[in-house]
Amino acid sequence: MKEFEETTAFLGQWGSYQKIVFFLMCCTAIPNGLALFSLVFLNDIPKHHCLIPEVNLTKEWHAAVIPIEVLNGKQELSRCSRYRLDVVLNLSAQGLNPGVDVNLTDLDQESCVDGWNYSKEIYQSTLVSEFNMVCKDQWKQPFTFSVFFIGVLFGSFISGLLSDRFGRKPVLFATMAIHNIFTFATILSPSWTVLCILIFIASSGNIARYFAGFVLGCEILNGKVRVLYSSLGISFGYSIGYMLLPLFAYFLRDWKSLQVGLALPVLFYIPMWWMITESPRWLLSQGRVEEAEAILKNAARKNKVHAPNVMFGDDEEVKIQAKEQYNIFDLIKTRNIRNTTFLLFLLWTSICTGYTGLSITTSQLHTNPYLSCFLSALAEVPAYISSWLALQYISRRLAIVCILAVAGSSLYLIQLVPEGFSGVTIALEMLGKYAVTTGLALVFAYTAEIYPTALRNTGTGVCATVSRIGSILSPFLLTFCVYYKFMPQLVLGTLAFVSLFTTFLMPETFKKPLPQTVEEMSKREHFKCPFFTQKEVVPNESRL
Repeated sequence: MKEFEETTAFLGQWGSYQKIVFFLMCCTAIPNGLALFSLVFLNDIPKHHCLIPEVNLTKEWHAAVIPIEVLNGKQELSRCSRYRLDVVLNLSAQGLNPGVDVNLTDLDQESCVDGWNYSKEIYQSTLVSEFNMVCKDQWKQPFTFSVFFIGVLFGSFISGLLSDRFGRKPVLFATMAIHNIFTFATILSPSWTVLCILIFIASSGNIARYFAGFVLGCEILNGKVRVLYSSLGISFGYSIGYMLLPLFAYFLRDWKSLQVGLALPVLFYIPMWWMITESPRWLLSQGRVEEAEAILKNAARKNKVHAPNVMFGDDEEVKIQAKEQYNIFDLIKTRNIRNTTFLLFLLWTSICTGYTGLSITTSQLHTNPYLSCFLSALAEVPAYISSWLALQYISRRLAIVCILAVAGSSLYLIQLVPEGFSGVTIALEMLGKYAVTTGLALVFAYTAEIYPTALRNTGTGVCATVSRIGSILSPFLLTFCVYYKFMPQLVLGTLAFVSLFTTFLMPETFKKPLPQTVEEMSKREHFKCPFFTQKEVVPNESRL
């Protein structure tokens, strides 16, 4: 069978068919940007203190019943305690004044037995105020973030398996429905436990949709258009959603209203079922030659070009090649593929840990959370443009090495900035965010170019699954600031430099066609290292 790109060259790269696919697939990423960091607003902790019930207290005692504590160098009302109400009621009844007749430090304190009073200065309500995730239950707040990313991990894993088994298009739309249905269902949660289950399922569907759409677009588009899509197109669609998130959150300040607002846009995607085709590459990998040729002939009509009557040679030859079904274990079956897979695991984990950690911290750079989130999202636009230019003109290994060097250096240099130069610190951290975002876009495209069609979605999904371990741990990494202010940046910078050196051992894919079979992937040339370039015989090559 001839190479797929050689066979379909009659279509061209930028006809009407490719333009429609490009635009629609980029649009499918917008809801991903809306949802991925929605918990920044949904799960934020508003200012709060113990609720004081309607009791007979003087004005002075009502103002003094909450103790004053020093937090981060500022005096604030205690969030988790109050002076014993029965004692305060007795003193108020006696006409004694706080701080004058009574030394407040001598009074006993109690927990917020009547609940909390939450500030509505920024939010009308959040998950924290809804389920009282404060004080002794404050661990639930970061754990809710972790549940979300555990769902992302699970969705990354099943996306590849399901897409390689049932097709890119059905999984794209099924997971889109799952995400939006369960996002809407969260507003009906009777408890925090049920909420976590629904968040887990919704986040699984959200990331699975992204991977299915990413691979579908990569397999339909060819040449420079595929590079444009994988590096800039779909990433720009995601960044548009990310930049729209603070706008949604600004006007929908109640968490239930925000969830409904994030779920409703799926209605605009229903007509896309009849506008987006299945991947001809995947159909060929399943031996469904007639369906693949029908899609390509329809594409030829849209592009106003002539399609050959026979495209892929002997149908039986194609079906014989498609009989062999691949699974996750094929990612570690041969030496070259196994080494490549493990190196990709490290690369993905380092970059995703940095991306998640820096996205959380940069969203808190300004006192206005909506502005902070928008600036964090805006920083990604030049990152995606840079990744596109790099994929156009620079080898994959060189591009990733350079961007990891920028990320690691900027995060290390933060620790050398003197006190009082906060603007320099912010600039370096934003540079680090730009670098890891560029790296994430590069590694998405790079992974899709490494794995063959039969394993492309599985390989991308498994790499993303492993990388989510870093995303899950990222929120807790920020707690290290208690021991050393810049510990998170130090850890993330170290991960960037470790990945930098391992990237030299990866295969190069620049200006090479996408592999169709495992045999083609195994023959990819690696860096000249004896361990990785040792001659290897692929088991049962004849059947590939």
